[in-house]
Amino acid sequence: MTTGTLWVIVHCLAVVIFVNRYIAGVLLRFAKSKTWDVADESYEPTVTAIIPMFNEGAAIKETLQSLVDSEYPHGKLKIICVDDCSTDDSYEQASEVARKSGGRLTIIRNRVNSGKRRSIIRAVRESTSEIIVSVDSDVVVDPDAIKQLVRRFTDPKIAAVGGWVDVRNKQQNWLTRMQVVKYWYSYYFLKNLEWGFRRIMCLSGCLTAYRRHVLIELEPVLEARTILGVPIKYGEDRYLTRQIVKAGYLTTMTLTARCRTFVPHTLSGYFSQQLRWRRSNIVDYAGGFSHVWRLNPVLAIHFFSLFALILVYPIAIVRVLLAGKFFGAMTLHMAVVVLFGIYYRYRVRKETPDERVGILAFVPLTFLMPITYALLTPLAFFTLDTGSWETRNHEEAVTEADAVPAPAPATAVPVRSALVLGSSVEPAVAHVAGGSRRTRARSHAQLPAA
Repeated sequence: MTTGTLWVIVHCLAVVIFVNRYIAGVLLRFAKSKTWDVADESYEPTVTAIIPMFNEGAAIKETLQSLVDSEYPHGKLKIICVDDCSTDDSYEQASEVARKSGGRLTIIRNRVNSGKRRSIIRAVRESTSEIIVSVDSDVVVDPDAIKQLVRRFTDPKIAAVGGWVDVRNKQQNWLTRMQVVKYWYSYYFLKNLEWGFRRIMCLSGCLTAYRRHVLIELEPVLEARTILGVPIKYGEDRYLTRQIVKAGYLTTMTLTARCRTFVPHTLSGYFSQQLRWRRSNIVDYAGGFSHVWRLNPVLAIHFFSLFALILVYPIAIVRVLLAGKFFGAMTLHMAVVVLFGIYYRYRVRKETPDERVGILAFVPLTFLMPITYALLTPLAFFTLDTGSWETRNHEEAVTEADAVPAPAPATAVPVRSALVLGSSVEPAVAHVAGGSRRTRARSHAQLPAA
């Protein structure tokens, strides 16, 4: 295959994806404007918000307090924070918030460091609420976010509703400003096609609500996720969302429920995040071949086009470099990125200066995208069986006795004897655990688990 032919294939795939995301998605939203983001104002089920925690320090207070201050009816909202044996003062900091929460917040503590997935499954099993809301440990949730999420469960078939993940450290440096635009497009455009069919394939564990019975129902499927016998501990949000769709349920989202998270502010953190996302994309797209074709043909074509572009793009980049045409391709790419920046800036023109970034903030993507596709994609292929979960390894076998609640000051919840914390579902959050809070590489599409 010649360089020209390969480049034509890449452009054709890019056109298909662009049309689906920015034209078909917009047209679909316009056609369904009256029923696009419907809400049931009278629906107020019992809700449990779950936050796993490890070495968050005083910063955990912001996350927990934002949930305590939620506008959701006090008697119908419970908050469970699971401390996974933090070695700093995270437990004490969380307990301070719990003492002032009026009984809304409960802190439980694992006896041994058992990992986020087991912390999450423990809390899910302990809960009796109809809805489980996954909240990441470094996000701040808007006061009405939970209320807005649950109002979107307008159909018994809707099993999951995701919120809008915005950036907390918008103005930190050029890299965070670039990601502000990237996140904005992710929520305001890239999901429109899937949103229109209520088959969103990836909902972020930073802020997503699930029907508890669906999480329990899918637990056996989620337990067996391995590659070459190695448990997969990345991309759980994407995997869980796809399994929900595969089981015949609907998934949707709303931009009226917002949380804010920190994004990577260093290139090493950003590339680490992108490598994890690339592994997740490859594994999940490959797994989707067994059932995505049964969905609406438009969704199936879109899904398979995304996968094909991931595979072909690295080869095309290498061919263009060898042919001496890389500069021309980059110039065209930069022009497109600038246009995207102009449109973003127009749409957010009414936002305050600290909430928006400039027209050229998106330009660095011109140079970072070839790196993430050409270098990280092949690397992701060779590390699909990695046994590590993000940057922190946890022991794989933890028994019930290993995860018992800690004493006061926080209220402890006993572990039910029926719960086996062996190979349970991964949490709905995927980020770098440990290290500086502001260096964590968050994903706009990570998940909670059952």
